[in-house]
Formats: sequence, C-alpha cells, structure tokens
Amino acid sequence: MMPSEDRVLVAAVVQLCSQSDVGDNLRRAGKLVEAAALAGAKLVALPENFAFMGEEAQKRALAEPLGPVGAGGTNGARGPIVTFVRDTAKRYGIHLVAGGFPEKSSDAARPFNTSLLAGPDGNIVAAYRKIHLFDVSLPDGTTLKESAANSPGDERVTASIGDAVLGMTICYDVRFPELYRTLTRRGARIVTVPSAFTVPTGKDHWHVLLRARAIENQVFVLAPGQHGKHPLGRQTYGKSVIIDPWGDVLAQAGEGEGFALARLDFAYQDRVRAALPCLDHVRLL
Repeated sequence: MMPSEDRVLVAAVVQLCSQSDVGDNLRRAGKLVEAAALAGAKLVALPENFAFMGEEAQKRALAEPLGPVGAGGTNGARGPIVTFVRDTAKRYGIHLVAGGFPEKSSDAARPFNTSLLAGPDGNIVAAYRKIHLFDVSLPDGTTLKESAANSPGDERVTASIGDAVLGMTICYDVRFPELYRTLTRRGARIVTVPSAFTVPTGKDHWHVLLRARAIENQVFVLAPGQHGKHPLGRQTYGKSVIIDPWGDVLAQAGEGEGFALARLDFAYQDRVRAALPCLDHVRLL
C-alpha cells in the first residue's frame, strides 16, 4: 500500500567530522543541510558537537547564552552558533535539530550540552539539555569524563513539528530506556539521538541500542553522528541512521561526511502500533 503523502515527512540525518574551527564546521554543516533540503527533507538533524570538537577550555570560551525558548522563539541569543541554527532553518524552510552545542550555564566551567529545535520561521522551538553524562574509561585507553566539563540538564523535552511530536535526546541518553518511554507517553512519534559515539562502543552497541529504542517505543529514530578523527585523538563511529517503528533501518550514511534521507510514514507507524499494541499494555511506569 502506498503511503498517504499528507502523512509522510521526509527527514535527513547529517554526518560530520567536526574539528576545533567553529566557522569551518558551521560552513560544512550548512552545505549538507542545504543538500538535504534540496533533496526534499523538511526535518534535518545535525550530530552532537556539530559546531565544535576540541579542547575543553576553548569550548568553555565559546559557550553561548540561550535564555528562554518557546512562544515566538525570540530569545535574544546572538552568538554565532545559535544564529547559524536559526538562519539555516529559516533559509531552507525546515525544522532543524542542532544536535548539541555548549550553552552557558550557572557554572562557567561546565556549560550545558544543548540540542536545539528551530522551526521554518527561524525561531527556536525547543531546547534539550543533555541529562545523562558519559563518564567512562574504555578498553582502548580512551577516558572520557563528561561530567567534569558539562552540567547535566533535568528536563525531558518534546515539541510539535507540524502534526507530529518530536522527542529530544543526546548520545549517551540512548542507554537509558526510561527517558524514551517518557517521551513516547508524551506523544512522541519521532525521537532524535544526535551523537558522537566512540568507535569501541559504536561498533558493538550503536545499532542495537537505537533499534531497541525504536522497537520498544514504536517510534522513528533519527540518529545523526560524528564520524572520523577529531582533535585530542578522539575517533567517532559514524553510521548516522534513520530507523522505523518496527526497528528496520530506512537509511544510513556512508563513510565520511554526508547525509542519509528517508520518508517517515506515520500511517505505517499507526499500523505498527495497532498490530502490536504494546504501548497500551504498559503496567510499570
């Protein structure tokens, strides 16, 4: 059965290899958003750290204030990163999920890692501050302590994009299924997981976790990722992906920078939820 076009949303996930030059990162991201929009995407998602990957001191220095978001979205923020997000969404008439950028917090040494949703009018519709912070020592010798350089958020965030509801998360959040169940109970049909997964965890867990979150919540999952070598010896896994409510991979980016595009069919999602009504059978909240 062909999908009803008025219940289909074309979406894209952008894959980047961000470095420490904010201007260059935004330029490359902008070109890929443009290409995705020209290919028909009305919802485009950028990965975590899309604007900057590098030294923590430099990240603290470029952290931008955001202020209140929501009604009107005119929060007065004028930093280059937020301005890029707003201008890009408006230029191409799309909803743009800006995966994660350093937002000033009350602790100058620990900005938030914040994902923004901008609407086609260029207003900031929603901001999600990453709740779960990645503190780990990996077998390959990589040590990451996100909590030393980032403040955690404490709010679960959903927002409307047309007739659909989108739930916002970032990277390490994907290991905490209770967050995704809450977003689904708030009406989410799509969940974004912008990421910068390391290679060791990515090769074993990336697809498994994303498909599990899609299957158990019967949602579309958009997971744009970083791919390649970054400053300080960090290497990310890539494989930016779009997954449907049955857990099938609809599209996946290849090696290097680029984007993957897929059609999100909400009528199909309704059929999945009707045929396997597990969301109606939840007994433990």
